[in-house]
Amino acid sequence: MPVTKTQLLLPSTIQLLRFPFSFFLMPIYWFALSQVAEANIFHALLVFMILHLLVYPASNGYNSYMDRDTESIGGVQHPMQPSRQLLYTTVLMDSGALVMSCFISLYFALGIALYILVSKAYSYRGIRLKKYPFAGYITVILFQGIVTFGLIYHGCSADKTLRVPALAMTASGLLIGGFYPLTQIYQHDADLRDGVKTISYRLGYRGTFVYCGIVYTIALLVLAFYFFSTLQAKAFYVFSLCMLPVIACFLIWARKVWHNNIYADYSNTMRMNLIASLCTNIAFIIIFIINRLE
Repeated sequence: MPVTKTQLLLPSTIQLLRFPFSFFLMPIYWFALSQVAEANIFHALLVFMILHLLVYPASNGYNSYMDRDTESIGGVQHPMQPSRQLLYTTVLMDSGALVMSCFISLYFALGIALYILVSKAYSYRGIRLKKYPFAGYITVILFQGIVTFGLIYHGCSADKTLRVPALAMTASGLLIGGFYPLTQIYQHDADLRDGVKTISYRLGYRGTFVYCGIVYTIALLVLAFYFFSTLQAKAFYVFSLCMLPVIACFLIWARKVWHNNIYADYSNTMRMNLIASLCTNIAFIIIFIINRLE
């Protein structure tokens, strides 16, 4: 489909950048920002824009360009086929992110550059980290969780500190690691046809739920230790209360899949994604507000 003067981007390009999917990665931003003692508000807004409007969508778009999915993917039930425009758009978005990052700090810019390179290695056919169940999984934990928390904490802080709380970074990685396999559970067959064996495929349908339940429990324990050790008891109570709908949804869905794999489908996965992201975002936003008022 040609691009007209009034239509700068093709519908497929807009769809495959998957801007709404950034909402699922937003909890790490609010968690990190809530823990910054003194924030630079302008830089906090800039970090948000860089990650959620440029880096994450560009990563989604590049992944779709490499995969050329014909079945449902995260946030898109009926994906269109990508054009070369999608690739060029992701390059422009990544370039914009790097330029904007330089206004925050050199360390932040280097971290964003590393994130972009790793995200490309994750999808690029010549490297394709995603086809390796454990390497791909560890990559996601490190960069979508641990590294991203560190970048946000550093970038949003007024003094551009490099002293990022290790326990909070660990909790971020565990929160991502305890949920990510669930996002792959409906794609086992499609991934296999593309030569990709995900961590969820290795664990199996039941094993994915058991594993995610264990890792998420560990994440909650680490968060509890972190919040209490930093005198943020209210934060832990808020987070625990907000997680109740997530736990209930997880258990109900797990019970269904336990009896019939047919329930490990796209609609149930996206519902779980939405509830978990919504509740986690709300929890960390409330914690952010509490910490700013105290």
